[in-house]
Amino acid sequence: MIDLFSSDTPNGKKISIMLEEIGFEYVVKKMDLSKGDQFKEDFKEISPFSKIPAIIDHSNNKESVFESGAILIYLAEKSGKFYEKENKLKIDQWLMAQMGSIGPFIGQYHFFYKFNKGLSEVSEKRYFEMTKKVYEVLENHLSKNDYLAGENYSIADIATWPWIA
Repeated sequence: MIDLFSSDTPNGKKISIMLEEIGFEYVVKKMDLSKGDQFKEDFKEISPFSKIPAIIDHSNNKESVFESGAILIYLAEKSGKFYEKENKLKIDQWLMAQMGSIGPFIGQYHFFYKFNKGLSEVSEKRYFEMTKKVYEVLENHLSKNDYLAGENYSIADIATWPWIA
């Protein structure tokens, strides 16, 4: 059994998608970010940076894992699914691109443009341009490939989809 500490955000959705795909039994521990649940001391023991998602794997000595990419790798290795050894380098690159560019740029764009319009014209323009570039790269790549990292669906696709859907 896995406890999934999450919220209704793109990062939170990644792990529930993975858990559904691999068929592992899990319970969602809903985190109310607007009430600061992520800053409670007991959660910081699981996720030191006070970020969702995080998991506790009761079948593995109550191992806790934080950061969505690390959780996806952990679950992929544990299940033997969506992380093919022969495509590991490609999968890792696209997974890191999601975590280092796709998610942060789109997230910042939404923060400044959608939720705080007028707060910073420079930031709105910067993240609009970066988000546009993200979509151009993804469109170009996926126009030639069915999946991000090879011939098969992988954790790179699982990580990216909630951000662009």
